[in-house]
Amino acid sequence: MHKLCMIGTGYVGLVSGVCFADLGNKVICVDQDKNKIDKLRKGISPIYEPGLDEILKKNIRDDRIEFTSNLKEAVKKSDIIFLCVGTPNKKNSLDVNLSFVFKAVKEVIKNINSKKIIVTKSTVPVGTGDQIEKLVKKKKAYIISNPEFLREGEAIRDFIYPDRVVVGSNEVKSKKILRNLYSPLISKGAKYVSTNRRAAELIKYASNAFLATKITFINEIANLCEKTGIDVEDISIGIGLDNRIGSRFLRAGPAYGGSCFPKDTKAIVSTADKFKSNLSVIKSVIKSNQNRSDLLLKRLHSIIKKFNNKNVSFLGVTFKANTDDMRDSSSLKIIPYLSKKGAKIKYYDPTGSKKEFNNLKNVEYANSIQNCISGSDIIIIHTEWNDFKSINFRKLSKNKKLIIYDMRNIFSPTKIEKLGIKYFGIGR
Repeated sequence: MHKLCMIGTGYVGLVSGVCFADLGNKVICVDQDKNKIDKLRKGISPIYEPGLDEILKKNIRDDRIEFTSNLKEAVKKSDIIFLCVGTPNKKNSLDVNLSFVFKAVKEVIKNINSKKIIVTKSTVPVGTGDQIEKLVKKKKAYIISNPEFLREGEAIRDFIYPDRVVVGSNEVKSKKILRNLYSPLISKGAKYVSTNRRAAELIKYASNAFLATKITFINEIANLCEKTGIDVEDISIGIGLDNRIGSRFLRAGPAYGGSCFPKDTKAIVSTADKFKSNLSVIKSVIKSNQNRSDLLLKRLHSIIKKFNNKNVSFLGVTFKANTDDMRDSSSLKIIPYLSKKGAKIKYYDPTGSKKEFNNLKNVEYANSIQNCISGSDIIIIHTEWNDFKSINFRKLSKNKKLIIYDMRNIFSPTKIEKLGIKYFGIGR
């Protein structure tokens, strides 16, 4: 059993902490937000993630996880300290804001009472571990990079059955300890990648940048498909079956969003610029993704010439399904635009109403799919929640002027059009 301290109870810190506890470790999760800590002590998760609530409550009952705002005590009681704080981009910049990381490091240094391992799980630029090491050189601590690869909506599975565990350290002893910590996952088949610290830092950024590139690539191919009368789904299947390419992340749709891809693509470009290396492909990916919502709005204009007084149903507003994350979601651009154009918008999302739309004119939250789509002129399917896949459009087909704009290509165009409903997809 290892004694772990997770600094930060955001997405990475909470999921990792709960899952480490479930593997039999003793875990202390630390956060400055006392309201969040109070809720977590009661077994209430501040984030929506399938399966998280059950594992959280189970490990609280089994006394393997605790939550506190007392960093001093948490550090003293732990052997391995994970930094799981946010690393957003600086305002109007590609650079990463590392202030939360270094604030946490300084607090840890003050309270080190024995030999510790400090693990950076936050996504940080190349060389950050070196900077942390300089700060703790007079203290007894090893500095390790151990990036996370958790997908929102599938984070529990990704932790328990990871593709790989990456540990970056410049000395042997701490690598052995981390390998031992992850041994239950390695024994289930997870590949263990042992490398130096800088390489581990870059693996995370390079991985996210490549996945963002795949999404952007298929979105651009979808644009071509729309102009050439080809279904992008056929293209995705045709190229995805090539083992060198793979089918994952080849689903055309809105711009990528969430907590990782937008900030990490910018951050790796910023790092490369500092080292005088031009990442021209990733720069193009960022630009293309930024233009994606504008292209979707142009398509909407070609479908409906005027939005004034049109009843618009918006299904799903999060950046992807199985998460309540609104960061960089295309809905944050599309819904305000439609509101300004005079549309009457009802939106539904399984994770509830969103404060981002509270002050918009003619925008209201519907508490069910049926209430959302009732009386609609156009239904926009923005997020691929399973709830939307079972909508009975036959009942809606009485409205002969109804239009469906399926931004996730959930439905078969032929089946929908047989009902007399106009259907538009992405790259179709």
